[in-house]
Amino acid sequence: MNNIVDFIKQTFNTKEFIPLHEPKFIGNEKKYLNDCIDSTFVSSVGKYVDTFEKEFAKTVGSKYAIATVNGTAALHISLLLADVKRDDEVITQPLTFIATCNAISYIGAKPVFVDVNLDTMGLSPDSLKNFLENNCEIQDNKCINKTTGNIIKACVPMHTFGHPCKIDEIKEICDSWNIALVEDAAESLGSFYKDKHTGTFGKIGAFSFNGNKIITSGGGGVIVTDDEVLAKRAKHLTTTAKVPHPYEYVHDEIAYNYRLPNINAALLVAQLENLDKFLQSKRKLANIYKEFFSSANIKFIKEPNNSNSNYWLQAIKLSSKMQRNKFLEYTNQNGVMTRPIWKLMNELEMFKDCQSTTLYNAKYLEQRVVNIPSSVRL
Repeated sequence: MNNIVDFIKQTFNTKEFIPLHEPKFIGNEKKYLNDCIDSTFVSSVGKYVDTFEKEFAKTVGSKYAIATVNGTAALHISLLLADVKRDDEVITQPLTFIATCNAISYIGAKPVFVDVNLDTMGLSPDSLKNFLENNCEIQDNKCINKTTGNIIKACVPMHTFGHPCKIDEIKEICDSWNIALVEDAAESLGSFYKDKHTGTFGKIGAFSFNGNKIITSGGGGVIVTDDEVLAKRAKHLTTTAKVPHPYEYVHDEIAYNYRLPNINAALLVAQLENLDKFLQSKRKLANIYKEFFSSANIKFIKEPNNSNSNYWLQAIKLSSKMQRNKFLEYTNQNGVMTRPIWKLMNELEMFKDCQSTTLYNAKYLEQRVVNIPSSVRL
């Protein structure tokens, strides 16, 4: 494994510690931040929020974008827009970051876990279809889980590490069972499936701009939709349900203070201007890794068929959990930050009682997949 550590350090042209993913501020970040500070509009109102929403919608090909304080907030509101209520159920994948299930839980809904595909690491259409056919029925145009008696209101697939799942097949299944499709596109800005940007296949999609994402404002998220009614509703819910008035404080329902501050939006506007450069750099790094690991007898995880991935986090697959653990221990002890893929959600204490299918693929990947340094190199 010494040659792997040496190779990664040569690739990043340093003998120092290499983080998993660090942000790059190479454009107008300081200029826009200074302008924002000078304007004194550093909170939830300001031109950079409006500019970012407009430019982001243009980037992903949606009609509307509503900025939020983080990606979890974006997903929470997206589920509310999909009419998910307390005691409803939401189908998702067990191999995901905790935010996916947290957002479901904030509403008082419960996740149901189906398996993932080995090639995409995202929700499997076959597993979804089998679960629905074996466990559910349509009553009064609602999908009812025959085991629990609850309504399955939504399905949340996640594009793992920026690699698109088979989202068109998932959408077709969801439509046939009257289930709302809410895309967790937190990791997939710049990723396309069959020439369509991730996050735009369902009525609603959610993105994240956490400090380790491909563009960042330290935090931040966004909801995308083509539905004007949903867009207005999202804006209302994320801004404490304040009714427009010249001076009165009038709020017409319980809502959320999820609006992205203008000072964070200033960073995102600048970051978005360099997205293409970041994507090109990540693809070059993926090709370097792909070539190296082909001779190292370790599988590099490539973008799936019909996909153009942003390669947000580069990933490899080891032969066993034992080899994975040895790899993690050695690299981290020698100045190269690597991380295992997430622990399965259904194995966490708060979700262990949730219904799930046979999760063979998810368990297989959990024991073998590792992320390696993935920062943009410019």
